Amino acid sequence: MVTVLSRILSQSAYSHEIDVPIEKIDIADWLFTLPEAEYQRCCAPDHIAAGTTTTDDGRRMSINVEQIGTGLVVQHYVADEAGKTYCRMNSISDVFTANGRTQVNVIWELIAEPIEGGRTRYTNRVTAHPTDAFMDFLAEHGLDYDHAAAARQAAGGDHNRRETPMFAESIARHAQAHAEPAAT
Repeated sequence: MVTVLSRILSQSAYSHEIDVPIEKIDIADWLFTLPEAEYQRCCAPDHIAAGTTTTDDGRRMSINVEQIGTGLVVQHYVADEAGKTYCRMNSISDVFTANGRTQVNVIWELIAEPIEGGRTRYTNRVTAHPTDAFMDFLAEHGLDYDHAAAARQAAGGDHNRRETPMFAESIARHAQAHAEPAAT
């Protein structure tokens, strides 16, 4: 499977501020312990299922099933980097469309940065690249790349816009629930 990294199929980034100091944030812990029901609440009705596993060589994975636009997408996110304030997840994602099944390469970046007043800004950045399988799929079905990219951009951007604040608030709840009790 080859990814055409020089081409961007779609890209979006949205941010949301939360009332939690950066020191309490642990995105990797949140991501790899996220209950399925909480994942579903973060973008209902689009989010269908979620779970965690590992690759054969032991790298952590997050598996997400979601509806993005008209496509059912199964994300197989492998952690390239998984820290408290930054995670970079990489997936060769299966996309089920009315024309059949194809694949895209999705890079999901989850970013927390401190802002004034002991608050945190969470940014959810999603970048999709075409794979050779995707380009072959377009050719087989007589579909135009620019049209497919525009549709993916619209659907992916809308999805990210709706899930970002919900992810941020979920991360905030996780941070508060796992905060060490104050000394008395």
